[in-house]
Amino acid sequence: MNPILDFSGLPRFDLITPADVQPGISQLLQENRKLVEKLTSTSVAASWNDFAAPLTDGIERLSRAWGIVGHLHSVNDIPQWREAYNGMLPEVSRFFAELGQNLKLFAKYKAIRASKDYPALSQAQRKIIDNEVRDFRLSGAELPEEKKPRFQAISEELASLSAKFSENLLDATNAFAEIVSDEAELAGLPDDVCQAAREAAEKDGKTGWKFTLLMPSYMPVMQYADSRRLRAALYRAYATRAAEFGPAELDNTPVIQRILELRREEAQLLGYNNHAEVSLVPKMAESVTQVLDFLRDLGAKAKPFAQKDIEELRQFAKDQLQLDTLEPWDIGYASEKMLQARYAFSEQEVKQYFTEDKVLTGLFHVVETLFGVRLKPDNAPAWHDDVRFFRIETPAGELVGQFYLDLYARDTKRGGAWMDDAITRRRVFSGSMESIQKPVAYLNCNFPPPVGSKPATFTHDDVTTLFHETGHGLHHLLTRVEELGVSGIHGVEWDAVELPSQFMENYCWEWQVLEQMTAHVDSGAPLPRELFDKMLAAKNFQSGMQTVRQIEFSLFDLLLHSDFDPSAQKAVLELLKEVRDEVAVIIPPEWHRFPNSFSHIFAGGYSAGYFSYKWAEVLSADCYAAFEEAGNPFDQITGKRFLDEIIAAGGTRPALDNFRAFRGREPKVDALLRHNGMISA
Repeated sequence: MNPILDFSGLPRFDLITPADVQPGISQLLQENRKLVEKLTSTSVAASWNDFAAPLTDGIERLSRAWGIVGHLHSVNDIPQWREAYNGMLPEVSRFFAELGQNLKLFAKYKAIRASKDYPALSQAQRKIIDNEVRDFRLSGAELPEEKKPRFQAISEELASLSAKFSENLLDATNAFAEIVSDEAELAGLPDDVCQAAREAAEKDGKTGWKFTLLMPSYMPVMQYADSRRLRAALYRAYATRAAEFGPAELDNTPVIQRILELRREEAQLLGYNNHAEVSLVPKMAESVTQVLDFLRDLGAKAKPFAQKDIEELRQFAKDQLQLDTLEPWDIGYASEKMLQARYAFSEQEVKQYFTEDKVLTGLFHVVETLFGVRLKPDNAPAWHDDVRFFRIETPAGELVGQFYLDLYARDTKRGGAWMDDAITRRRVFSGSMESIQKPVAYLNCNFPPPVGSKPATFTHDDVTTLFHETGHGLHHLLTRVEELGVSGIHGVEWDAVELPSQFMENYCWEWQVLEQMTAHVDSGAPLPRELFDKMLAAKNFQSGMQTVRQIEFSLFDLLLHSDFDPSAQKAVLELLKEVRDEVAVIIPPEWHRFPNSFSHIFAGGYSAGYFSYKWAEVLSADCYAAFEEAGNPFDQITGKRFLDEIIAAGGTRPALDNFRAFRGREPKVDALLRHNGMISA
């Protein structure tokens, strides 16, 4: 049996090879086409049990198998997996495009919604039917027949372009290396970073120290290296990745242009003015204008703080570092020096306390205390030896869900951090037997691996990232919903999906949490309270700058997909300059090519939706304020309500209704501004 078709349990990562992809996925596509043909016949009743449930079963098998292929393409992007993924991507894209335009399927869903049985369906089932009707319209089901082939061709090409964008970025990132032969250039860099750089050079058969654009190498250089030449070299390489300055075949500029053209054409085929209008249909936000007003209002509140931040940094750099002109490659370095001078600690000092196993123990304790579950190590085949596997149980020992944890950066793994679903919780039927399929998630990060004999250590930012992705994982794993389409993160509006993840970040700032989850890499001592107090005092250091940076990205994304006409003379970089003139306080060099690496919107599903991070931040800060008002971050009553109304509810009702059920009112921006030090407590 082809291991990619084994749905009896966890993915068979011990057996699956790239050679399994084409025959396995092709078989599932063939089976699903036959199933669709059967279910759209007039002999099949337009009902949940006869039509919707069997269709869900068939599509889930394909989605699960293709999800494994996509996951391996992300975490093990070797030529064989890239070829296997790209070989079947057009076929899979074509199938789902055909599915979305199938008028017979659409008619069945509309018939269910119009039937007398619809009110008797569960809340989850009704929401799925409503979502399906909406999504068929967005997939071109109501287009005239002569326009459907073009819409389908656009869908296929956009899927290929998205994959191409990611691959170009990964290849361009891996293509650069800076070999340092003069030890003097290592001044200021932490010992573990230097050791990792030496080991990387030795692995390549070179003498000296090898620095790359992967985060565990790049970030410490920008933050700690006294060598301005080294910082400038890495900054320029990072800022110009996948652009016209490198190999033409890795330049994302034409990829971006084509993506924008196709998204606009697709939106206009559907009767919308632009892609942003389409993107907002399934989101909480009601209109482009509403989102722009939200971003600009927040930007206006944050910009004075950002201007103060940058002015203080420039003055510090001039007075203390003799940098008369603060260049972009100086900002991380000068900020770290200023942080140390102002608060008498460094991130490198803090990092020594966040050892991997202690961090995981502390994280698991937060989850267990807050949500009344137990997390335990488990066993399963994985795609790399570094991957760990865990299970979540009820206090009585019943399995709730499982997850893979892939923490370290590798040159075959795409950058960033993300959660993805492997298996979704749902009620399944086999003959007369029924059972609950338990959810499984992938949690992926790009942290520095252990160096030498010491355990891996993480920065506080790394720890926050881990808590963030765990929040996404909990949203998927702790759902109580039993219908796939709205279980876990499925069916949750995109601009609300970040709420649980950003909520979890708050626990990285609680003393009772950090005291228990830290142990110095050498002495084993916990983080001193004095050092934590300094971290807390510095929590909102440059929060103004950080806020306007996120607003810059969000505005650029939204305007790029709304007002911007890709066929006009105005270039993408001109639009970015206008946005920066409006909200930014740091203007990068003219040769900076930020759009060419903006994976979130060109390869990650956040197109015209990057604002979701800021909007969800409002929601998550307001939710955490409920615990502050209760006087305890682990208040059991508040924690149970948060689990019941938000985490476990999945997409069974609008996210705003979830929020109202938890808070008893509409969201307010006050808690976010207070948490960021922009209004007083």
